[in-house]
Amino acid sequence: MRELNLNRNRKLDNTFRGITNTASAISIATPLVVYAVGLIKGDITVKKQGIYIAETFVVSALISTALKYSINRERPFTTYPDIEKETNGGSPSFPSGHTSMAFATATSLSIAFPKWYVIVPSFLWASAVGYSRMDLGVHYPSDVLAGAIIGCGSAYLTYQLNHWINKKSKKERLFYGRD
Repeated sequence: MRELNLNRNRKLDNTFRGITNTASAISIATPLVVYAVGLIKGDITVKKQGIYIAETFVVSALISTALKYSINRERPFTTYPDIEKETNGGSPSFPSGHTSMAFATATSLSIAFPKWYVIVPSFLWASAVGYSRMDLGVHYPSDVLAGAIIGCGSAYLTYQLNHWINKKSKKERLFYGRD
């Protein structure tokens, strides 16, 4: 952590601040844009994909927040005064909420639209968000790793739950003669 933070290229601080600040905006805008496209096109499948991406964001945020306040780990710049804090980081450290959001968005977007030109940029962006949190001195590598796992896991869990619910509701419609 010290090596990464103290030996960083300080000329990239503004770039990494910019990347870290995209996590919330992109994670909120993505499901809204996908849903809006589905609405405009009259495509129920795309609207459902937008809802799925939003659900993933919420699940990821809930898990991350619950863990943050349950574990209550101090930030690296608090524990180690030589670490330089180059961006905001006020809540407890573990796990990284920014990384969790970014990986939840990247994974759910990749599941909804499984094309290389969606998957590659999504995960490059999510990885850059995670790296920026360490580079800027507000997270330990384990915080970022846990955030990535929570984000990816939230997307997969939400996908599986939606699949199970939709499968179950289709069976019920068939049983009651509604389909």
